[in-house]
Amino acid sequence: MCTVDIVSLLGINEHCSLPLVLVTRRLPASALKKLQSVCEVDLNRDHQGLSVNLLCERIQGKLGLLCLVNDVIDRQVIDAAPELRVIANVAVGYDNIDVEYASRRGIVVTNTPDVLTASVAEFTWGLILSIARRITEGDRLIRSNQWTGWALDFMLGMELNGKRLGIIGYGRIGRAVAASAKAFGMNVVVAASSSSGSKSENTLDEEDDNIRWVSFDELLVSSDVVSLHVPMNAKTTNLIDRRALTRMKRTAFLVNASRGSVVDEDAVIWALEEKLIAGAALDVYESEPAVQKKLLSLENVVLSPHLGSATRETRTAMAELAVSNVIAVLGGEEPLTPVLS
Repeated sequence: MCTVDIVSLLGINEHCSLPLVLVTRRLPASALKKLQSVCEVDLNRDHQGLSVNLLCERIQGKLGLLCLVNDVIDRQVIDAAPELRVIANVAVGYDNIDVEYASRRGIVVTNTPDVLTASVAEFTWGLILSIARRITEGDRLIRSNQWTGWALDFMLGMELNGKRLGIIGYGRIGRAVAASAKAFGMNVVVAASSSSGSKSENTLDEEDDNIRWVSFDELLVSSDVVSLHVPMNAKTTNLIDRRALTRMKRTAFLVNASRGSVVDEDAVIWALEEKLIAGAALDVYESEPAVQKKLLSLENVVLSPHLGSATRETRTAMAELAVSNVIAVLGGEEPLTPVLS
């Protein structure tokens, strides 16, 4: 939609004031320009984000809010903006927003699904390869000048060919990860985010003869790589705890590119120290950006700073989708990607 069409949609002319929108973090230039063409934007340029008090102060009088997953939009923030009509989250997950309360207030909440599926799936495979083939561990070894030369039994990893990939959460990203498994010669099992393994959450594609549905417990005991792709909610909090980790193979790897709180980090540290699993690759953490010091000291862990969707193409697409959601709602149209409470 061109700028002229957007302006017409919002009913703006030279005598009207533009709708006020708060943007909590810096955006790609193309997305910001699109929003500024039809809205008066209050942009926070501080990379660290706004404190709760500042957020409550700056959201006053705003019709729209464009926020990121590390902005907590709770009742206090929502109540500070009586005129708020839309909250657009630049993320697929929305556990940072009190969606139920926003809906009761008549506020539309949106997220950014689909546009980041490919990038997160690609990154997941990067984590799998890094931990299974000890790539980052080898990088650290060379940088610390400890490599003494090639040897037949030096830094042996696990070959993916012929192994089993267990995917917990078979939504868009889980499906995209599974789609690449054949290229590595892996067979795939999937499970829901509960011990019941209920198929009501997701369904398998009929043509996927390489993929089989199993119970949560069967996935844990049979998989060589366990990859998490579930949303953050009460059901998935600490889904991977001590019990789950003791069910896994001692040669298995745990991969998490979903949400930090899906994994009990203390339990993972315990399992790694006790050699109950072979390693873990984590892109998200329980108390981001803080990472537990014990994780930093373990060699059989790959740690990345929440980079799952971090490509220029994807982050730009996410921001532009969030902007389009704001413009649609303020223009009286249906949002493109609403979150249902």
